[in-house]
Amino acid sequence: MKKYVLISILLLSTILGFTQAKKPTIMVLPSDNWCIKNGYVQSQDVMGTIKTFPDYKAAVQNDTELLMVLSKINTLMADRGFPLKNLESVLKTLETESAEVSMLTSKSGNDLAETPTDILKRTANADIIIQITYVVNMNGPKRSVTFMLQGLDAYTDKQIAGAQGTGQPSFATELTVLLEEAVISYIDDFTSRLQDHFNDLFTNGREVALQIRVFNGSAFDLEQEFDFKGENLECGEIIEDWVSDNTVQKRYSLSDYSENRMIFEQVRIPLFDDRDRAMDTRRWVRDLRSMLTGAPFSTPVKIYTKGLGEVWLILGEK
Repeated sequence: MKKYVLISILLLSTILGFTQAKKPTIMVLPSDNWCIKNGYVQSQDVMGTIKTFPDYKAAVQNDTELLMVLSKINTLMADRGFPLKNLESVLKTLETESAEVSMLTSKSGNDLAETPTDILKRTANADIIIQITYVVNMNGPKRSVTFMLQGLDAYTDKQIAGAQGTGQPSFATELTVLLEEAVISYIDDFTSRLQDHFNDLFTNGREVALQIRVFNGSAFDLEQEFDFKGENLECGEIIEDWVSDNTVQKRYSLSDYSENRMIFEQVRIPLFDDRDRAMDTRRWVRDLRSMLTGAPFSTPVKIYTKGLGEVWLILGEK
């Protein structure tokens, strides 16, 4: 009898743990395609190249239909227990920032650029971005909505879920009603895929990228050797050892290693730190910066966050 009671308790604990599983934070955006087709774009000089990006501020201020669509998708996600970051609120937060990272320069005038989309994602700090594209179709007196939802990992921009379809023609006049009718049969499978991805992050860590750069005025480069913890190693080798020791299951890829640059890709960092706080790329790399500013390196180090999923450590200048 005790055996059956114990099994029942274990099963109940498993069910409760599943139902109370932490859900990813979501932010819903109009897709790049929708913004371009509707004329909501802006241009920016990114390291000498003029690039075009969505102008989310202009879109939400001028397109009432878009606001209704974003609100409806937010409601559908909230009904399924997903925490949300509201696009309008995040844009207002951006307006209050005293200086934007896209305008950051080093003391020697070396330019570093962050795109408007990078800044938005960094400020929102959402786990998953949902991009919505929609078109209203006319069929005589009836209307329908064709939609596409894309779930993107906010740190890597990789698509992790998708849904698309067209609702049945209807005499309904409200866009939100047409959209809900079109989306409702797809939404549960879509959110299930989002949750599966987030669960994978708990097990295997969040994927980010790390670059190590050296300013021209640095006292040494990445190939200079140091006596570190009883070993004579290149600075770059010491950095790689730190990355290996501080990634989940030592998972990373070193795609480039030269005297002035190291590029780490597919770096898996813990989802939470030892204080159970959400871990982001900047917080994760702070201990590496502390190591490099101390003996035997004793070099100034600038941390530059490029969006959510990429961070640069720049040696030789603060």
